[in-house]
Amino acid sequence: MAHLDNIISRYKRMRSMRALGQVYGHQYALVGMGNHCTGNLLPVVQYLQLPLKYICCASERKAALIPQKYQGVRGTTSLQEILADEAVSGVFVATHPHAHFRIAGEVIKAGKSLFIEKPPCRDSAELAALIDSVKLYGSGHIVVGMQRRFAPATQILQKRLRKEGKHHYHYRYLTGLYPEGEALLDLFIHPLDYVTFLFGEAKVKSVEVLKNRPGGQTVLLVLEHREVTGVLELSTDYSWQYAQEQLTVSTDKGFYVMDGMESLHFTPRRPALLGIPLEKVVGGNASVACLYGRNGFIPTVGNNQIVSQGFFSEIETFADMVEDRCADTNAFGLESLRSTYALIDEIREKGGLKGKAERSKI
Repeated sequence: MAHLDNIISRYKRMRSMRALGQVYGHQYALVGMGNHCTGNLLPVVQYLQLPLKYICCASERKAALIPQKYQGVRGTTSLQEILADEAVSGVFVATHPHAHFRIAGEVIKAGKSLFIEKPPCRDSAELAALIDSVKLYGSGHIVVGMQRRFAPATQILQKRLRKEGKHHYHYRYLTGLYPEGEALLDLFIHPLDYVTFLFGEAKVKSVEVLKNRPGGQTVLLVLEHREVTGVLELSTDYSWQYAQEQLTVSTDKGFYVMDGMESLHFTPRRPALLGIPLEKVVGGNASVACLYGRNGFIPTVGNNQIVSQGFFSEIETFADMVEDRCADTNAFGLESLRSTYALIDEIREKGGLKGKAERSKI
């Protein structure tokens, strides 16, 4: 028993030493101070203890309160003040979506590393302009905040799908009314990016758009990838309180069900004889394997929703790139969104959708 206690104590010491040794030396700035920023991004920045020098927002009253709330952080309304500061290596941008393109362009021109929340721009033309700016000005590292790519369940599912023949998938993404912007770009970009991330480039086989009430829009899609076909229901005609996101993938070995990045289950495919499903004849319960799920009882970082949704890993990955702790493969940068924006452009064209939002200032 004493030997076991020693092993456990040694493990705990190693774990705490590893945490204490995770120190970030570069300085960072955050542009934006909305709910997403304060609820999902700042908690991770604070947990990692990234040296945050500035928080930039449009309100002078907010800017004046920032040093009181966040010790050692300067509040400012000037993006140029941040870009002119050579001590700042990385900039997080999480403002109103319509301002992302302009601000991202300025950060890139300043040569700083950029974490840009979705959507970074409106369409493929603007995406190409940002990519050209990177080539022209030689910007630092870039990560786009498509956090579902970083979710633990995604990593598990992606690894398993590589080894299995895929049949088809079904994706439901249902929220409440969204009258304040373009749902396709601001909300539906998440599932559209997710399926291109998992299954590769897609073409629209069919699309139908239903508009039942102001802010309530439903897009019904059939997408064709190289190896798989998918059916998607993307809608703002349901409820925010009971919002749903579920992906079901059918493969040679069985089917996967992912619920809102919070859980991932796999059910093995049961055999058939001469086309007759044996489960109808023999009966019995199918075995279901839980591949991922948060443990709400154990209060660790890994069981926090910020981790399960991918926010933690996307910020940590960006910071590690800035600190040269990991290689930048461009897997999460602007180039990686070409297929996503090509799909959005095609849905706009075939579905008769037009982006109604105009560019605004920070």
